Parts: sequence; C-alpha cells; structure tokens
Amino acid sequence: MKEVIKKEITEHVETILLLENISNEIKLAAEMAIDCLKNNNKILLFGNGGSAADAQHIAAELVGRYKSNRKGLAAIALTTDTSALTAIGNDFSYNEVFSRQIEALASKGDLIIGISTSGNSPNVINAINLGKKLGVKSVGFSGCNGGEMKNLCDLNIIVPSNNTPRVQEAHILIGHIICQLIDNSLS
Repeated sequence: MKEVIKKEITEHVETILLLENISNEIKLAAEMAIDCLKNNNKILLFGNGGSAADAQHIAAELVGRYKSNRKGLAAIALTTDTSALTAIGNDFSYNEVFSRQIEALASKGDLIIGISTSGNSPNVINAINLGKKLGVKSVGFSGCNGGEMKNLCDLNIIVPSNNTPRVQEAHILIGHIICQLIDNSLS
C-alpha cells in the first residue's frame, strides 16, 4: 500500500511542477476571465464526470468566494441543472446538453470554459463550436495532446500528461490559480 501511495504522490508532484511550462496560458486565461467579468459578462463552465465537478467547483469559487470577501461574480456551471440536462439529452442527444445551454444563455462578451481530460468529449466540442458561432470567447482545459479542443478554443490550457487523474488534479489547481488572479484584480 505504501508503494502505491508514494507512486501516486510522486506522479502528482511531477505533473504539478510541469504547470510552470504553461504558466503563460494560465495567465492569459485569467486575463480573459477578468476582462469578461469587468465588462459585466459571465463565465459558463462545463465538462463531464470529474470535469463536471471541476466546472461546478470553479463556478462556486467565483459566485461565492475564493479567498477574498468580494462581490459575487457571474459564473454558471452548465452541469448542475438536471432537468435541463435530462430533457436535452432525451429530446435531442447527450452530445447537445451543453450546446443547447450555450445557445440559451451565452451572449457576446461572455467566456466559456470547456473542460475535457482528453480534449475530445463530443458535447464539450459541440458547445465550443456553437460558442464560436455566437462570438463567445473560449478557453479549453485538457490534457494529453489537447485533442480536438486544441484546434477550436481561443486559448488552450493543455496539462502535459496522459494520466487522467493527474490531469484532473492539475485542472482544479489551474482553476484555483485563475480564481486567485481574479480575486487579486477584482477585490
């Protein structure tokens, strides 16, 4: 057991240290989010499974607070409305659960953040494509080689790892760093 624990911790630390190589992308994503929020627009976040949890976590940090007591910020996780998700999935397809919400909720000036470990989730790709048609800026959080998202998003943050748990752990750290930079700018 101790070997497994040590291996997991070592892999985590090694992946997290690699984030320094993509610090410019993290900074640019924070600048996009700050610009969006300063102009009274909103951030829409989405993903599947662990990435859905990350979307909800980051949205909660913005609406509630990260560390600073500041006004609530406009952020919505498109993963939380079970009625919308199940209705869209049933009436259209699961591949449309985020794009239909983007169609209904996104406005020019908003920022969408799609989270997909592989960068290839069809419903995340569909939402990013629709966002582009609507003139909404997009940031992709992915891993591996960035998948299809790397060719679609205005900015890609690609965690340099093929290990799904490590990519997901890095995504939440990246989200927290962006929240800290937003707090620093808007508090």
